[in-house]
Amino acid sequence: MRRKIAFISEHASPLAALGGVDSGGQNVYVGELAKHLISRDYIIDIFTRWGDPKLPKVISWLPGVRVIHVQAGPVQAIPKEQLLEYMPEFTDNMLQFITEEETPYVLVHANFWMSAMVAAGLKDKLNIPFVVTFHALGYVRRLFQGEQDKFPAERISIEKRIVQEADHIIAECPQDREDLINYYDAPSEKITIIPCGFSPHEFYPLDPLLARMVLNLDPAEKIILELGRMVPRKGVDNVIRALAGVRKMGLQVRLIIVGGGSDSEPEISRLRQIAHAEGVADLVTFAGQKNREVLKYYYSASDIFITTPWYEPFGITPLEAMACGTPVIGSDVGGIKYTVENSKTGYLVNPHDEKALAERIYEMLTDPILLRKMQRNAVRRVNSLFTWSKVSNMMASLYERIMLSSHSGINKAEQELMFIENAFEQAMETFSKSRQLLSYPILEAASTLRHCFLNNKKVLICGNGGSASESQHFASELVGRYELTQRQGLPAISLTSDS
Repeated sequence: MRRKIAFISEHASPLAALGGVDSGGQNVYVGELAKHLISRDYIIDIFTRWGDPKLPKVISWLPGVRVIHVQAGPVQAIPKEQLLEYMPEFTDNMLQFITEEETPYVLVHANFWMSAMVAAGLKDKLNIPFVVTFHALGYVRRLFQGEQDKFPAERISIEKRIVQEADHIIAECPQDREDLINYYDAPSEKITIIPCGFSPHEFYPLDPLLARMVLNLDPAEKIILELGRMVPRKGVDNVIRALAGVRKMGLQVRLIIVGGGSDSEPEISRLRQIAHAEGVADLVTFAGQKNREVLKYYYSASDIFITTPWYEPFGITPLEAMACGTPVIGSDVGGIKYTVENSKTGYLVNPHDEKALAERIYEMLTDPILLRKMQRNAVRRVNSLFTWSKVSNMMASLYERIMLSSHSGINKAEQELMFIENAFEQAMETFSKSRQLLSYPILEAASTLRHCFLNNKKVLICGNGGSASESQHFASELVGRYELTQRQGLPAISLTSDS
């Protein structure tokens, strides 16, 4: 029984190109999470504001995932800082869509505070529970940006109301959780930390020379990369100034900046002026916005990935860089200090200290042994902790808990039955896939074991942690005769250790 979940992401569509002013990690988060949740037997509808008249109202993006454009204000691009007045219209039009389609959503996942406003309105009208990922908190943003923060002043009071009305809150890192508790009085039991992720099918180590050949980059240059939205708080100016410091140390390094649009954009123009003033305009390449398919080449072509925002609720780009085997120098803030392991997968620095940043760049680029060690550590860390598969499993478990504890138009007995039926369906699907994928490997393994025993050899079965007991059970089955009492015992040894 496939259940339908509504995602709301009012300004960040998964269809948007990355690197624009309002296109970044949230776009990736929404799209990747939806992609991975459909394998968990969910159907996902992503509701986002209709900002491009060339796009249809409903797009079947992937099997099981639709992107639904909701009219909220004029159908044109509007900065997210100016969208608050259109949220009542967004709520009304989304409510109308749900009513007309007679779509029984069992849960709403709101992304960003304005999406949570819409979710709260739907909960009031339809009694659908909702969870929220804020992605950024107004209070924290105001602390770092002050008067440069252009969001309406009432944002913080609205966020405080959302914290109380949401059925659950997803914090993206420990710092996010602390901020919710300290600044918003969020109950700790109402918060679950679930990080962002990356897809190992999309981001993986490539040969640097191949990547540079694809991008037509000099194979002999030392390259550092900055990638993301071009807004002042991302601290790209800090990286340019650090580049000048590295040049003064006697090292020539190229900085490639991916993101942003034309030179007419204020931030791009400002960064070019800084590069000229610092005397490194010849070493800075503004590559502009790039599609996601190309990003792995930029990561792999670079010696170091650098991201030094003033603050960062999470930050997906460091994960993607490390997945490609590129060490990261990042700000010692927010989610970056959670994902980047200092001195292991890169370095953490003060986001306003270009001298410290320049020293770390110089250290890493002049020590190939250190750089290779960090490359290996980076790949291991992200693959063990931050894949979208792991993230979606954590998210699905949270969804199940929320649905079982809520009463969204379905009585609790029906919800519990749905939960059990869904578990059986998932188990059947797993067995079906296992049958397709493992039948021939099992035959090959059996043939190898048979050949071993016929030649009077022994089998060593190793396991640690969770697989230790499996190793022992397999060895005891071979040595003993529990299932096949007529055959003789076979020589097998189990080697295990606790972890």
